[in-house]
Amino acid sequence: MPSPHHRKLPLSRRGFLTVSAAGTLALTSAPARAVTGARPRPFGRYGSPNARLTPTTLYVHPSGQGDFTSVQAAVSAASGSGWTLVLAPGTYRETVAVDVTRTGMTWLGAGDDPRDVVIVYDNAAGTPKPGGGTYGTTGSATTLVQADGFTARAITFANDWLRADHPGVSGTQAVAIKVQGDRSAFHHCRFLGHQDTLYADSMALGVFARQYFAHCYVEGDVDFVFGRATAVYERCHFRTLTRTDLSSAPYGFVFAPSTAGADPRGCLVTRSRVTSEAPDGYYKLARPWVPSSDPTARPSLTVRDTHLGPGIDAVAPYTNMSDSFPWQDQRFAEYRNTGPGALVTVPANRPQLTAEQAKSATREAYLGDWTPWKESR
Repeated sequence: MPSPHHRKLPLSRRGFLTVSAAGTLALTSAPARAVTGARPRPFGRYGSPNARLTPTTLYVHPSGQGDFTSVQAAVSAASGSGWTLVLAPGTYRETVAVDVTRTGMTWLGAGDDPRDVVIVYDNAAGTPKPGGGTYGTTGSATTLVQADGFTARAITFANDWLRADHPGVSGTQAVAIKVQGDRSAFHHCRFLGHQDTLYADSMALGVFARQYFAHCYVEGDVDFVFGRATAVYERCHFRTLTRTDLSSAPYGFVFAPSTAGADPRGCLVTRSRVTSEAPDGYYKLARPWVPSSDPTARPSLTVRDTHLGPGIDAVAPYTNMSDSFPWQDQRFAEYRNTGPGALVTVPANRPQLTAEQAKSATREAYLGDWTPWKESR
C-alpha cells in the first residue's frame, strides 16, 4: 500500500520476535520459549517422525529433530493435496511460498503459544533483488499462500524489516503474509510488521477468495490489514504502533480494503478490539484502496460489535487514499461498536448499519457453505 510519509522511521522491532505481557514485540537477543533442546517432545501432541499423525504429516524442527529444518523444504516435499506440517518451537528465518497445487495444506504450531513458532524475514517492497529490480509489495511477503484450503494454527507470521535501517528506501511496504487462496483459515495466529502486515487477497479480480481469521493478533502502522479478499476477522486483536518520527496525526490506518466492485461482501470485523501504543486519536480506522489495476474496485469494510480504543480518531475515523475515490462513495459501515474510538460525534463520518442490515453482516453470510469456525484439532 502507498505510504503517506517518506521520512525516516524509528527503530522499534527487530531480530528474534518475542512478546511482552502487553502482547507486542520486544527487542531481545534470543527467541522466547524457542529453546527446543529442553523439550522431550518437541512436537507435543502432534506425534513425531517415528509416530506420525498420518502418512501425509511432515515434521519441521530447526535443529534437525524432524523431517526438515526449514518450512519451505517441507512445503516443497509436500506435493499434491492434503498435507500437514507440524512446526516445532523455534524461529524460522526464511521466506515460504505455498503454490496453487498444494491444496488443503495445514500448518500446526507445536508450541504452547503462537509466540513459540515464528516465521520471519525482512524484505520490503524497495529491497533490491539479487537479479536486479526490487521485490515490490507482493514480493516482500515473508509467507505467500496461493493454494485453496490452507489452515494455520498457533503460528506467528512476521516481517521485521525496519524503515529506520534503510533511510534511502522509499518502498517501505513489508508484508508478513499474503494469502490468496479460497477457504484459508487462521486460528490463534499472530501477524507482525509495520506497513502492509497482513495482505488478504485473491488470485484474480473475479475470484472472491474467502478467508477466516479467529482469535488472531495483528499489529502495524500503515494499512496493515488490506486486500480484496472476502475476509472475516472474529475475536481478533488489532494493535496500532507508535511512530516517534511523526509530530502529528495520523500515524497510519488499520484497514485498507480493495474489494472488487462485483464482490457483495468484502471485509467483516466482528467481536474484536483495536488498541494502540500511539497517542489518542492518532490512527484512522480505515481508508479505501482503489488500486491502479482495478479502478472499478469498491472497498467494503464492516466493523461490528468491536471495541475501538482511544487510539482511533472518533471524529473522523475514515479518510481518502486518493481524492479521486472518496471514502464516502465506498462501502464502509459500523454497528454496535464500543469504546472511545467508536463514539459518534459527527454522524456523517460514522455510517451505521440498521438492525435489519446487520442481519446480513455475519460470518455465515460472508463465508457461505464454508464453516471454518466448526473445525477443531
